[in-house]
Amino acid sequence: METLKVLIPTDFSVQADYAYILVKKLEEKMPVEVHFLHVLEVPDTVTMNSVGIIETCGEIDVDYVIAQRDIAQRKLSTLKVQYGDGVHTHLVLGKLTDKVVSFAKDRQFDLIAMGTKGAWGLKEKVSGSEAQVIARYSEVPLLSLMCDRSDLEIKNILMVHNFSQPEVLQLGLLKKLITAFNPTIHLLQIVDKKTDDNLVLNNMKAFASINGIENFQTHLLKDQDIEQGVIHFNQMHDTDVVCIGTHGKKGFERLLHPSATEKLINHLFKPIISFHI
Repeated sequence: METLKVLIPTDFSVQADYAYILVKKLEEKMPVEVHFLHVLEVPDTVTMNSVGIIETCGEIDVDYVIAQRDIAQRKLSTLKVQYGDGVHTHLVLGKLTDKVVSFAKDRQFDLIAMGTKGAWGLKEKVSGSEAQVIARYSEVPLLSLMCDRSDLEIKNILMVHNFSQPEVLQLGLLKKLITAFNPTIHLLQIVDKKTDDNLVLNNMKAFASINGIENFQTHLLKDQDIEQGVIHFNQMHDTDVVCIGTHGKKGFERLLHPSATEKLINHLFKPIISFHI
């Protein structure tokens, strides 16, 4: 079976531990290569070359940055003691979300696994969570979670989508999970009163066929929006993982039409796999 290459951004908090624990659950069924990445957040004017020499433009004390780098490197070394020499560790400088997105893309990771504290109220409106921003920009799928899921068994995966036009999607990660865990895929569309239910159900079957999904069930749920629909569906069915695509809306478009995927990442206490459509 092909190895799953996973990047875990870490700030050495319990949320990063949650991500690693969940990745270890994946490793029970498939080979996994784990990489921890710590981003030392500094302005773009601070750089570190391939041998670790740090330079600044003078506005930030070099000795301070070196001290912070050394602390981070010691903590990364501790991860190897804690989890074994099989894990890989990396340290880069810059803005957290930008560096995680570029690092995952440039090194061709299959998955970013990230613990998050979520975001509510004013924080969500102003800046959101780091996981939300990474989901918006990353071409690599993101697995996010807000709590310890060491008891997780992947038997039922909920895939939320608009099936109005059945199409082939880039579902490489989902197909690897299907091969490893043989779960039931629950196809769900949140609909309104004007929806032709039979048409949507037929589209779901066509979607499953062209995307090679065999073990699936179809569901329609009338609700006020996607976020509430997913929450209510899970209250009724309690699926193990939610899989949902995002268009990666940015700027003014995102303000006008907030992403349902990003809302779920910030609010849902359930592992979420987000991927770009």
